[in-house]
Amino acid sequence: MIFSAPLKLNHIFRRLYHSGSQAGNRYMVVYCRKNHSAGNRVGFTVSKKLGKAVVRNRVRRRLREIYRLSEQHLLCGFDLVIVARSAAVDASYAQLDASFHTLIARLQLTRGQLP
Repeated sequence: MIFSAPLKLNHIFRRLYHSGSQAGNRYMVVYCRKNHSAGNRVGFTVSKKLGKAVVRNRVRRRLREIYRLSEQHLLCGFDLVIVARSAAVDASYAQLDASFHTLIARLQLTRGQLP
């Protein structure tokens, strides 16, 4: 992730959940909030309810790759948290990709045309 730093602190996750903008669909929820810095910070949440570690890690890897390929088209200066829902386990990569692009467009975080 060229333009982004990882989001690891629990209080930042909680602040996003309570006071950030959000958009969701059946595969994921995206929370965002301005962070007043030059780059984005991104965090991924995959609950234990989705399955065992292998399943959770596969969903997390897919979400990271979708974000990595899209980040050059996103506006800078935001904190983002992407929360996977249970339908993401059985979804194809293409479905997750289309879902992410829909949510980012709904939150008006795109700088240009998404791939």
